[in-house]
Amino acid sequence: MRISEIPYQRIDVPACIGRVEAYISRLSGAASADEAAGVLLDYIADERSLSTMLTLSSIRSSCNTADEFYEGEEQYYAQAMPPLMEKLNNLYKAMLESPFRPQLEQRFGRVAFLNAEIALKTISPEILSMLEEESLLEIEYQKLQGSLTVEFRGETYPMTKMGRFKTSPDRATRREAFEAEGKAFLSKKDEYDDIYDRMVKVRTRIARTLGYENFTPLGYLRMTRNSYDPEMVTAFRRQVKEKVVPLVAELKKAQAKRLGIERVAYYDDTIMTKDGNPKPILEDEALYSAGVQMYRDLSPDTSAFIGRMDEMGAFDLYSRENKMSGGYCTEIAQYETPFIFANFNGTAGDVEVFTHEGGHAFAFSLMMKDKEMLGLSEPTSESCEVHSMSMEFLCWPYLDRFYGDQADKAKLIHLIGALEFLPYGCMVDEFQHIVYDNPDLTPAQRHEAWAKLEKEYRPFLDFEDLPFWSEGRTWQRQLHIYTNPFYYIDYCLAQTVALEILEIMNEQGWDAAWERYLAYTRQGGSDTFVGLVRNAGLRVPFDDGALYGSVRAAGDYIRAHLELL
Repeated sequence: MRISEIPYQRIDVPACIGRVEAYISRLSGAASADEAAGVLLDYIADERSLSTMLTLSSIRSSCNTADEFYEGEEQYYAQAMPPLMEKLNNLYKAMLESPFRPQLEQRFGRVAFLNAEIALKTISPEILSMLEEESLLEIEYQKLQGSLTVEFRGETYPMTKMGRFKTSPDRATRREAFEAEGKAFLSKKDEYDDIYDRMVKVRTRIARTLGYENFTPLGYLRMTRNSYDPEMVTAFRRQVKEKVVPLVAELKKAQAKRLGIERVAYYDDTIMTKDGNPKPILEDEALYSAGVQMYRDLSPDTSAFIGRMDEMGAFDLYSRENKMSGGYCTEIAQYETPFIFANFNGTAGDVEVFTHEGGHAFAFSLMMKDKEMLGLSEPTSESCEVHSMSMEFLCWPYLDRFYGDQADKAKLIHLIGALEFLPYGCMVDEFQHIVYDNPDLTPAQRHEAWAKLEKEYRPFLDFEDLPFWSEGRTWQRQLHIYTNPFYYIDYCLAQTVALEILEIMNEQGWDAAWERYLAYTRQGGSDTFVGLVRNAGLRVPFDDGALYGSVRAAGDYIRAHLELL
């Protein structure tokens, strides 16, 4: 059955609550460890059905933000799900309090219980209406993003179609494209400010109702930070400022020289050569076909997962009006298949999103082999981003299929972009700490805070007088800041690990890197992020020198290959 043919049926949330209450009763009354385990297995099977319908609704809403039916479904779940979430926490409590916990931990893993302890700290009956309010605001933001269009040279484009103009080899075209996009954002500036202001306020109310000083500690708990804390993240960001920002500044000076300009402007940021960056020689369906064939050739395991996805039509890749921006991979659990969403726009981003989301999809296919773990011990988000960001590098041997004789240049630009991302990702994270540690900031003060961080993390960029971009508002285009607070540092941590995978690939060969990648990925969610990395024999990003080792190797590779540009 193809994804588009899967029948959707609205979840009867009150009935789900009743079933969870029955699981709680059975678990509390279990007379043996086997009986208690049986209850949890029944719950996991039930959760697979529940998550499938939730995922289908979310997918279909993001594929067409103007679809009134699925918009209604998403609003229904925003209102109906908080009581179910609260009831699930009661199930976690019964699991933690079970007299058979030692045996259950042995069967389902220590991390499942650690994560359950964290989940119990994130919800209470008093906040259910506020959770509904928060979810509705996230839907409001996504709808605003999906509806935004840009007037450019007499034509109207969806925001997701502007990539080819913003990466044009013609500098005047790039600036004009950024100006047009900035004006589009500014036309909705009040809505963006208002939605985020209400988000910060409701999240702060939720946190204080639960007994926290502000949303920051609750945000960490929601992200299931089970092996590190804000102080460790602050130290990591400091390393990025000390080790990565100077290297990127060096690379930016070389870039300006190549482009024949005095200083890199914001609209020059991603342009590495005067003639423009390599673009894929394939587009849309042809690029998709080449991507599928790449995963068929990569390994027997990747061939199996991509074949199933291809057969089921588990993709929505092409940009169009009223489609949500960005890209993601999710799982349709009952049908044991991932689903990849993207917005191809004719740039290198098309290749990167396919390889990145393909890494998520491959990891899910491996985890499906141990269905008992799914639903209780899935890896946390930064652990999952290692799957995807490492896969981007592991696909390097196949880039000639997408770039022809420009493949080596594309690899180098990809690596430079990976290093340049680290300051940006840390800036997003620090901005959110500032916002939630100081929830009474006005919208104008938030923009001032962002502009100040730009000078710390990206002092090498000149924003000139670009509307929107030069006004400390760039953060408003970042979906995660609105819908997934504190997520973004996950990409930075994962990028650090992925850079070590690349280091292994360059020094020991692709096979050695692939085996290390599998050693990490096959663990699924059986350990914390720090534990998974250590178990695979990789450097933990928080350890002294870990970031330096990965960045030094990347910097050496770039300097050795700069002649390609």
